[in-house]
Amino acid sequence: MIEMTGLTKRYGDKTAVDGLTVTVRPGVVTGFLGPNGAGKSTTMRLVLGLDRPTKGTVTINGRRYDELAAPLHEVGALLEARSVHSGRTARNHLLALAASHGLGVKRVDAMLDLVGLTDVARQRVGAFSLGMGQRLGIAAALLGDPAVLLFDEPANGLDPEGIRWIRQLLRRLAAEGRTVFVSSHVMSEMALMADHLVVIGRGRLMSDSSVDEFVRRSTRHQVRVRSPKIDEMVALLRAPDVHVISAGAQTIEVDGMTSEAIGDLAAAHRIALHELSPLGASLEEAFMEVTGGTVEYHAEEAR
Repeated sequence: MIEMTGLTKRYGDKTAVDGLTVTVRPGVVTGFLGPNGAGKSTTMRLVLGLDRPTKGTVTINGRRYDELAAPLHEVGALLEARSVHSGRTARNHLLALAASHGLGVKRVDAMLDLVGLTDVARQRVGAFSLGMGQRLGIAAALLGDPAVLLFDEPANGLDPEGIRWIRQLLRRLAAEGRTVFVSSHVMSEMALMADHLVVIGRGRLMSDSSVDEFVRRSTRHQVRVRSPKIDEMVALLRAPDVHVISAGAQTIEVDGMTSEAIGDLAAAHRIALHELSPLGASLEEAFMEVTGGTVEYHAEEAR
């Protein structure tokens, strides 16, 4: 479990993390979202003792990181996959980490096999692709069989098979009762991977909820309706608080009325419906809605 209480970090006049109070619990994959510059990387560095908080506390299973006697056995982290000596082989990199905690060669070889690097274990890391470097970083994070795991963009550089693999791996680790805290900008993957979301903007907590609850709170709640008598449906749906837009042949999207109400209306007028589908917001849409006012860097939209 990771517990942050009033966690604050200032660099001069800039506040990177602002009074963050969050508990990251075991048994679920907790996604960590926020726009660029929101303070996600700083927060993870504070958890791992790489930076000291200006104010507040952060503990891992009740202790600060620097109080852990054997941190590799308790916390595994992937923050920057490229922070490895480029002249070392993948196997020697893991062997050096293993030696610091009394871990044997069998554990190193098992982790290389787990992440799919056995065949390149004796190649120098400097020749690795970004995806191979990510796999090595994941192997290092898992080396000590820790109960708490932090990953910053773990799917970065992975091919589609690798992305699916890391998604399944993280969900399996959480199912084993571990604390899994994952930062990513890839909303489609986060929607498939995470059970819970912590969302920050400009260092402040904006949401701490399940993925389903976060998306459900979005203001977009439309219904797609398809019918051979779509013009009759449009006429019946005219009302001050109901908005109807065309969405293709014999199809409309309705805002301001539930799917149940639309179905009852169609039945009352004996209009056949070929589709009646609630359209909730995607995770990306909900994220943009919640964090839009905290984005620091805006690019000009393409025309």
